[in-house]
Amino acid sequence: MEMQQFYYDNKIVKKFIYATIVFGVVGMAVGLLLAILFLFPNLTDGVSWLSFGRLRPLHTNAVIFAFVGNAMFAGIYYSLQRLLKARMYSDFLSNLNFWGWQLIIVAAAISLPLGYTTSKEYAELEWPIDIAIALIWVVFGINMIGTILKRRERHLYVAIWFYLATFVTVAVLHIFNSLALPVSGLKSYSVYAGVQDALVQWWYGHNAVAFFLTTPFLGLMYYYIPKAANRPVYSYRLSIVHFWSLIFLYIWAGPHHLLYSALPNWAQNLGVVFSVMLIAPSWGGMINGLLTLRGAWDKVRMEPVLKFFVVAITGYGMATFEGPMLSLKNVNAIAHFTDWIVAHVHVGALAWNGFMAFGVIYWLIPRMTKGPLYSLKLANVHFWIGTLGIILYTLPMYVAGFLQASMWKQFNPDGTLTYGNFLETVTQIIPMYWMRAVGGTLYITGMFVLVYNVYKTVQANNAVEDELAEAPALQKISSGRVKGEKFHPWLERKPIQLTILATVAILIGGIIQIVPTIMVKSNIPTITSVKPYTPLELEGRDLYIREGCVSCHSQMVRPFRSEVERYGPQSKAGEFVYDHPFLWGSKRTGPDLLRVGEKYNDNWHFNHMWSPQSTSAGSIMPGYKWLFDNKALDISDIEGKMEVMKTLGVPYTDAEIANAQNAINKQSQEIENSLHADPDFVKSYEESKKKAAARGEKFVPMKDREIVALIAYIQRLGTDIKVK
Repeated sequence: MEMQQFYYDNKIVKKFIYATIVFGVVGMAVGLLLAILFLFPNLTDGVSWLSFGRLRPLHTNAVIFAFVGNAMFAGIYYSLQRLLKARMYSDFLSNLNFWGWQLIIVAAAISLPLGYTTSKEYAELEWPIDIAIALIWVVFGINMIGTILKRRERHLYVAIWFYLATFVTVAVLHIFNSLALPVSGLKSYSVYAGVQDALVQWWYGHNAVAFFLTTPFLGLMYYYIPKAANRPVYSYRLSIVHFWSLIFLYIWAGPHHLLYSALPNWAQNLGVVFSVMLIAPSWGGMINGLLTLRGAWDKVRMEPVLKFFVVAITGYGMATFEGPMLSLKNVNAIAHFTDWIVAHVHVGALAWNGFMAFGVIYWLIPRMTKGPLYSLKLANVHFWIGTLGIILYTLPMYVAGFLQASMWKQFNPDGTLTYGNFLETVTQIIPMYWMRAVGGTLYITGMFVLVYNVYKTVQANNAVEDELAEAPALQKISSGRVKGEKFHPWLERKPIQLTILATVAILIGGIIQIVPTIMVKSNIPTITSVKPYTPLELEGRDLYIREGCVSCHSQMVRPFRSEVERYGPQSKAGEFVYDHPFLWGSKRTGPDLLRVGEKYNDNWHFNHMWSPQSTSAGSIMPGYKWLFDNKALDISDIEGKMEVMKTLGVPYTDAEIANAQNAINKQSQEIENSLHADPDFVKSYEESKKKAAARGEKFVPMKDREIVALIAYIQRLGTDIKVK
């Protein structure tokens, strides 16, 4: 049989590895800064682009799409070529994938701190960047499928099934969740509203975790663990069951993020059922990974790469057991909105994704530089520091979550809340936040050890070059099933049919949940007293989104006595019909704000936003001094915003849109008049006038500043529902 010579493209793998390391350091450094901001909330006082609300989405995007995303591409580009015995389909597409992805990351790193955000979890990037993501993702898919079609290996190994499912599903999720109508170059509104937006977002949000953070890394697990252990995968049959059951079940589980919310009960219950079923395939995959190490456990003691992989798979098992448990309604009632969820997320991110990425890097670098790792001892030091960091991060967060939940729900014998002031909970968990910061410091220290070890390895060994390989050309055989061939082995040599079947498997759950929620009106009963936001309130809502307030405050009162007593009547689906996007939130670092409108006067909100500690002693909320700056609120787009909202079904009239600026002027003047009731405000206001005159600046009246619009929005919250 004639052998064909070709070169594996190692240079593209090298680029993705280096990007993984760089963005790993950046993403974790931002995360550590956020942990420190819980302890010193005014550390970046007055610097808008370094505030918690703006940096939090930067951290999640940097870790998920920059660190984990680049690690995924590095692992796939290396393994795919070896599994298919072919160079990547196109060097140009490989490099376009790399540079396009890095440009997207840079665009995110610039736009998010500047406040350009949709506020949708893991999908905060604005519409031009979303389009770029879709295009670069298609480039990746074309390159992968092109390589599969020109392969020299007939059989598609299990890792490739996971890569294909990842490509198809992430494309579907990203496109449907990101559908929005643009107002301007960096501002858009989701086409979905309220309950429907929440369902689509968490269909995306949960499955971004499933198909960006899980399925591609399971593919990497199936390739790199057998390679590192020099053992075959424990069970081929189990890998088949694992793959198909996982991709079919995962897509249904999104509603478990919305239990006890205004989402219809049938959708919530579907989410619970499929979430619990997910334990089986998830643990099937974990068992398949760990049992691959049978007979190789002596190597685990010696090989840091295997140590990282073992802890990674164990973390995957823990997270995928805990996830279904958290989706049980009685457990979710305790855990949701607390720091328990932060602990759960970081078990997956730090152990599963982080340690898998580290293991892959430590395995790849010596092979690509054709020399030994600079220091196995340092790799072991990284492992132990990182493991200790995970423990010191997650355990205090679990304790904080249990403490929050128990304090929020306690009542006195007379029926009043034992801890009526939300801040009583916050002050109790500060020691846990200190321990979390220590754990994060240890974890990023381990990352710096990796940087040094990789640098010294690359410096001491050969430069990374393309690798010569040879394999026989693929011989054509019958397109039908060979005699005696079972269905799945036949499917494994049919990439198109495999991809189509995977697509059908992931579409079923999404269609059954989302289409009825959007099409059947009875899911979202209307409430006649609920009116659209006024132009000033709409501008204030956009500021609330810009500042990332939804990261710390929910707008969803669940049907529990403790929440109704604390916040007011439970949320109704019809309250959110004009909310593009929804702002239900996923964590309560601060109290729920759905019913906060008219609870405090305008001066309280004014002082609270300037210095939260002045109105709420012990608060860990930062001040928002840039909202008070001597510059006018930009209302030049208000007519465009209302036109887009009207297109999306919000009942603004042409007259209201034409009169928007006058309406803003009138409502903002009323708020400024109410602020003048406070003598301290009047005194500081007059002083600021004099200072502006002394500097030769034009003085902007308070009514024209951003803080007034934000107050208008906050004072509107919950006031449409008139219930005792």
